Amino acid sequence: MKVTIHTEVSTLPALPNGSYFHSRELMELCLRTPHHKPYMAVVTDDDGEAVANLLAVERYKYPWLPALLHRHVRILGEGTYRTMGEDNNAPSRNMLFSMMLDALTRRLHNRTLYMEVSHLSQKMFGYAPLRAAGYFPVRWMSIHNSHHSHAPEERINERQLQRIEAAMARGIETHEVESEEDYKCFFRLLHRHYWFKPRRYIPSDAFFKELQKSGRCKMLITTYKGKTLGCVMYVYSDGDAYLWYSASRRKSYATLHPNAVTYWNTIRCTYNDGCQHIRFMDVGLPFRHNPYRDFILSFGGKEVSTLRWFRISFRWANKLASWLWRE
Repeated sequence: MKVTIHTEVSTLPALPNGSYFHSRELMELCLRTPHHKPYMAVVTDDDGEAVANLLAVERYKYPWLPALLHRHVRILGEGTYRTMGEDNNAPSRNMLFSMMLDALTRRLHNRTLYMEVSHLSQKMFGYAPLRAAGYFPVRWMSIHNSHHSHAPEERINERQLQRIEAAMARGIETHEVESEEDYKCFFRLLHRHYWFKPRRYIPSDAFFKELQKSGRCKMLITTYKGKTLGCVMYVYSDGDAYLWYSASRRKSYATLHPNAVTYWNTIRCTYNDGCQHIRFMDVGLPFRHNPYRDFILSFGGKEVSTLRWFRISFRWANKLASWLWRE
């Protein structure tokens, strides 16, 4: 078996079905998105057929700066893998992941400020390969709401539901982005919200529009008397919905609880869409007092401790961070 890194969709073989975050479709979209450069690592067998693939996306903000100061790479999940059946000689997912991770790290670590691997399906998946490749783990929080056993109304905190119903009775509402005016309001609020969040990079507006056009995502906005108070974008993958970006004017309109109304209507929308879960992608660090985490849990979600892995290109900085975040 061998690993090949592809930077063009035209060279890709037929890939295993699986996560949208490692699909040919997303790679093609990233190639068309400014300040994005995708790298698809593919493991092929002796017959040239793809056994596994892992998509890494290099993102940057300021092309005029040295690459090591503004570029970073993100890998969402552990990739996709072909079903091997009962073949005892088949390589394990851990081994295939190690092969792809090593190839991507060798290719990209001198081009970017840092590399990040997140949203692995299991907390300890890939632990040894990531450690061997120089990555260090940071404890992170993950929350998901299940839709397959109880309706959202049966899970939400009663007090939270009362706030939401009172706000909606006053006229605040959530609807899907459809018109050009909706797009303008959505992007204006989203970019304003992330203006002072340097680690979160917002793709171009065309990225969101193409995702929506392909049917891979939904974009919702919450309005009140013609003003946009909240917005959210979630992606479909493997039967689940992943809440990728969100923003709200929760302080300016605190009595209307725009963030609660937006999240509640998003949860109900994903339930009606038939998704098994809605997964909140950036809950944050596991601080004892985390208002955002407590807010999401009020909708009846389940809290899970996970790991995010980072590798800083400056060796001394990587060693220092590894020591600071040691387990």
